[in-house]
Amino acid sequence: MLNNKAILITGGTGSFGKKFASVILNRFPGIRKVIIYSRDEYKQFLMQNTSEFQPHLKKMRFFIGDVRDKKRLKMAFNDVDVIIHAAALKQVNACEYNPFEAIKTNIIGAQNVIEAALETKVPRVVALSTDKACAPVNLYGATKLCADRLFIAGNAYRGSEDTRFSVVRYGNVAASRGSVIPFFKKLLQEGATEFPITDFQMTRFWLKLEEAVETVLTAVERMHGGELYVRKIPSMKIVDLAVAIAPHIKLKEVGIRPGEKVHEQMITKEDARNTLEFEDCFVILPGTIMRDTNYATAKCQMVSKDFEYSSGNNTSWLSIDEMRKLIKDVE
Repeated sequence: MLNNKAILITGGTGSFGKKFASVILNRFPGIRKVIIYSRDEYKQFLMQNTSEFQPHLKKMRFFIGDVRDKKRLKMAFNDVDVIIHAAALKQVNACEYNPFEAIKTNIIGAQNVIEAALETKVPRVVALSTDKACAPVNLYGATKLCADRLFIAGNAYRGSEDTRFSVVRYGNVAASRGSVIPFFKKLLQEGATEFPITDFQMTRFWLKLEEAVETVLTAVERMHGGELYVRKIPSMKIVDLAVAIAPHIKLKEVGIRPGEKVHEQMITKEDARNTLEFEDCFVILPGTIMRDTNYATAKCQMVSKDFEYSSGNNTSWLSIDEMRKLIKDVE
């Protein structure tokens, strides 16, 4: 699928970018090149000097740049076949405190990626989204929802060219930077005797980084343009996660924080009328069909009109033992 192709990853030094680069370099030996596009020279230096990427450096390019800089994006996008847009400001609190910066990166940056891809005629663009973009209650989620809509609408601007834009939405990645697992473990290392839990009823979607990578590869392979892919993943209870990490520690309910939900959503009832269900994922079609999205021959069906995909109403749940195994696997 990616042999003889050039792939560019914005935010390429982040957790997802590094994993995605590693997977495709090992899976597709005929890949032409992988471009890591990010603004942190030190992270690029570290990435170049890890044993994981040393065997592949001849096929790798490291570009310093910001998605806020459209001119630089256009230079980077020349001769690229697939763009994976992973760059974003992702910390909820940081976005709330720095709203102008969140908008510049997550919204204006998305527009820059779209316009630069159209102008350089990049065939495939997949943008990463988040469950927080579904019915958002914080600025981070709102900026990502706006970015999602921009990428989907980007298909209407392609004219006679074959540039296609799609979005992949998924939930929390286990043990990723800033997530609750390293937070709880840090508390243990510091000698904490209790874990703060915002709400004892709280649930979250959960997946491994490898699963996020596979979802994006699925989108690259299947995309018509305009779809939003939602991987089917299990839910977990935050209190069960705390028990999985430290069975005997005391739990203290501290109250939900501003911009936080008890249950996360990935598909709303309003989206249900345009949602197809496949064995491994859901696909939300654009409200306006902008290109051929004929799935008639695929193994899928429309979801019910009152369907809603939430971490609280999920049919798949991680047990405490499964969470312990998941934590061990990602360490």
